[in-house]
Amino acid sequence: MLLNDLRDYIARLLEPDRFRDYCPNGLQVEGKTEVRRIASGVTASQKLLEAATAWKADAILVHHGFFWRNENAAITGTKKRRIAHLLQHDVSLLAYHLPLDAHAELGNNAQLGQLLGFMEHGRFGEQEIAWHGELAQQQTLSQLTGKIHRTLERVPLVIADGDPQIRRIAWCTGAAQGYFEEAVALGVDAFLTGEISEQNVHLAQETGVAFIAAGHHATERYGVHALGNHLAEHCGVEHCFFDLANPV
Repeated sequence: MLLNDLRDYIARLLEPDRFRDYCPNGLQVEGKTEVRRIASGVTASQKLLEAATAWKADAILVHHGFFWRNENAAITGTKKRRIAHLLQHDVSLLAYHLPLDAHAELGNNAQLGQLLGFMEHGRFGEQEIAWHGELAQQQTLSQLTGKIHRTLERVPLVIADGDPQIRRIAWCTGAAQGYFEEAVALGVDAFLTGEISEQNVHLAQETGVAFIAAGHHATERYGVHALGNHLAEHCGVEHCFFDLANPV
């Protein structure tokens, strides 16, 4: 598949122009014209780039790419080494941040909710990135966190009083702890995201709404994987997902 056709196909699928994001979505580094093999991963780290080029990828698809708002624009240090590696191997980098969080089927929230048995009832937060709904079956907090542990293969950090029953839940992958107060206002029993901040502990204790921090990387592995599989099925490319461990 031609690189520009691949870029345009993903743009039609994810509609990145609908979002006000913190980085450019789409083709961030241009490589060879034709794409036959796509490697995917959560973050465009040096380790991922090296694994992808060792696999002979023509393009790399990530959730966390380069060129974030308010960062130093100079191409030095780790940024220089990463971009140099891509240019040396003539490999493209495509990155999709908020559009991949939000997509109704392939997005991080959709994929995580499907894995954990959450039923979406609506969205909230900035640009309606966060989701809320209910569990397929009411269960205790310990039962829910046990399932999260088994599914994500990571022990979640849980702030709660006792072992309450959980039916209504809000969730948003990654660093969405800033949406906790809005989730509380929706009347949920628990809020699930990747990270936690100091003030979230107090709000959880004072409202009785459980806060579950299941890991930024752990909660955001599934969207880019699903997108890569979709491209393999519909665009005639080969896809390999690289899940590089990250404890955060």
